[in-house]
Amino acid sequence: MAMDVDAPTNNTKPLNIHSLPTTYLPSLPPAPEPYSKHRSAHTPIVIDNGSTNLRWGFGTSSTPACGPNAVAKYKERRTNKPLLLFGEAIDSESGARGQARTPWEGDVLLNFDALENALDYAFVNLGIDTPTVDHPVIMTERLCTPLHSRALTSELMFELYSVPSLTYCVDGIMSFYQNHLPEFSQPFSANGLVVSFNTASTSVIPIFRGKGVLSLAKRIPWGASQSSEYLLKLIQLKYPNFPTRVTTVQTNWMFHNFCEVALDFNGLMRTLADPLKMRASEVVVQFPFVVPVAEEKTEEELAKIAEKRKEQGRKLQELAAKTRIEKLVQKENDLQYLTSLKESKGTDSKREWTSKLQAEGLDNEAMLDETIKKLDNDLKKARKKEAGETEDPTEEPSFPLLDVPDADLDEEQLKEKKKQRLLKAGFDARARARKEKEREREEREMAERREEEERDMDLGGWSRKLRQEQEALMVKIKDRARRRAALTDRKSAAAQARMKNIASLAADDRVPKAKKRKGGGEDLFGADDADWAIYRKINTAAPSSDEEDDLTQLQAIEQKLLTHDPTFTAKHTHAAITTQRSALMSAFRPVYEEGDIEGNTRIHLNTERYRVSEAYFSPGMAGVDSAGLGEVIQNLIPSFIPSRSSNVVLDYPSQRAEVIQNIFLTGSPSVLPGLEPRLRAILQSLLPPGAPIQIKRAADPALDAWRGMAAFSLTQEFRSGVHAVSRAEYLEHGGERIRRWWGGNWNGEGGKVGTPL
Repeated sequence: MAMDVDAPTNNTKPLNIHSLPTTYLPSLPPAPEPYSKHRSAHTPIVIDNGSTNLRWGFGTSSTPACGPNAVAKYKERRTNKPLLLFGEAIDSESGARGQARTPWEGDVLLNFDALENALDYAFVNLGIDTPTVDHPVIMTERLCTPLHSRALTSELMFELYSVPSLTYCVDGIMSFYQNHLPEFSQPFSANGLVVSFNTASTSVIPIFRGKGVLSLAKRIPWGASQSSEYLLKLIQLKYPNFPTRVTTVQTNWMFHNFCEVALDFNGLMRTLADPLKMRASEVVVQFPFVVPVAEEKTEEELAKIAEKRKEQGRKLQELAAKTRIEKLVQKENDLQYLTSLKESKGTDSKREWTSKLQAEGLDNEAMLDETIKKLDNDLKKARKKEAGETEDPTEEPSFPLLDVPDADLDEEQLKEKKKQRLLKAGFDARARARKEKEREREEREMAERREEEERDMDLGGWSRKLRQEQEALMVKIKDRARRRAALTDRKSAAAQARMKNIASLAADDRVPKAKKRKGGGEDLFGADDADWAIYRKINTAAPSSDEEDDLTQLQAIEQKLLTHDPTFTAKHTHAAITTQRSALMSAFRPVYEEGDIEGNTRIHLNTERYRVSEAYFSPGMAGVDSAGLGEVIQNLIPSFIPSRSSNVVLDYPSQRAEVIQNIFLTGSPSVLPGLEPRLRAILQSLLPPGAPIQIKRAADPALDAWRGMAAFSLTQEFRSGVHAVSRAEYLEHGGERIRRWWGGNWNGEGGKVGTPL
């Protein structure tokens, strides 16, 4: 489906629209089994303490209970009762989300108050009603867990809950175990390379003969939480004025549902440089919006509203007419009073008459005559307007004193003659301006007639001519803007040329020096017209006097083309070209109209879908100083596929190659589309030609770690207790001690984390 990327997006339906979900809660498992069947059986309790979700249950269960690993202490407003909320219950209270805390700080377990509250919820959910938890516990921990975190976790389990034994294991290894379960009574001896995608990190653990080679294990500080935050930053940069607040929960949903791993990221970005291909590959996320409800009225109501408006208009007209009549009557009364005042000059004494003039705000008789004349003219205009007559603008006023010699006039008449001369000069100037406008109008009409004849004879030639003029004007305006922008950069050629001109001006002998001015020297700068050219050299990007004329002329040309040339549309105008973004930018973020509420609440994901996932292989692009997943695997290959110059780390050469050729993916981000082909391409370029490569994903990346622990907890190997730290051993050695076994952070195969028993 081809789309015009230059057209407004609201005129074309986006290709792939997904509505934002209203809830992000995980699906809840069935109700737990009754505790009565586990009370005296000492059934192991399996706890997968993840950064995002906490999963718990008895080892005999097929599906664990699950909830977001977060707690919040909240005081209910109505009853003022303190509440302790866990998991999805936090979203039930609007003010609790801001007080939520998780046991994890990044990839390290630190908040043990939150862990205690989470474990309380888990044990209560399992139905345990005894003072102590009389069940062996198997619990996950991160690869290379700090001793401090393990010590406090052990202290919590043994001191508070009094568990009989505690076994620590690595979640990635247990997920590998679940997908490579050994046959009955057979030891676990599979080989492979576990890539565990966690919330705050990604771990790479070689498994040789069923044991994790922790001395070669690596951890990358990039996980699903960093990916969600990175996607949020990209969206905020792309949509700085988005009407709805975008949260990390929403971007986490976008990351898991829409992001993909590119087989060749750089090649894909070059392909997406084509706006049509970018639009074809994008995903549109529709955020909730509310359409303003337009109140619909019946025809009867509309008729009543129209009649009411007409009535209001009539009232306003009557009020305006009444006001005009009142003003007219007032002016007539004022004119009659001033006329009688002028006539009373012969009857009253000069002093009394002067007092009457001053009482009216008039200084002398001339001002009185001028006021009477103005009132009389206003009354005549008002009467003509009321009668519907128009004033003839060409009627020439009379100036009788201009032809009278000055010798025959007294002082007052001379002043009046001077005033009439100024009035006549103004009248003549207006008459000349009218004639000039009339001449320009006639010339314009003639030019329009000639242009119309030319357009009728050859529309194509006329259009090409105007388009050339439009192009020349746009180039002129663009060059002027470019020069103005170049001057803002002090390192640009234009700015350096300006500084050279200023320096030459300062060194010019014609410019007066300060000492010369103080000494009384003569300033000759400006005597020559060429002196002023230096200012034009200095300020080459100053607004030209013709700039406004160029824009006016450009608008006139474009209006003619829009009217008569069907191939010239609004998108070809100067305003559209300068305001619209390039086709590539429009493909990145289509521009919707201001009133399109639905369109303006959409997020278009195109390059972000691949860029966020690419950070697993190139964390540096997101600002993380670390090797990527491909580089980590590449560094592990010499340890398992040795050359003559490399040191052999492991025995059994025939099984060594199986480790690097059997890639196992686990964790929720492992389901990202394109991840398997990308890893296969990396390995094929590093391994010998023809080497078999197997990439397997966990059957259930989110729950297989718990299921692997549950399956192991039912084996005779677990019941023997050789993997667990008992309560007596904790009291003797402390919480930092762990057992040496193949699924934990200490297994005896080259490298250790913690001090073993």
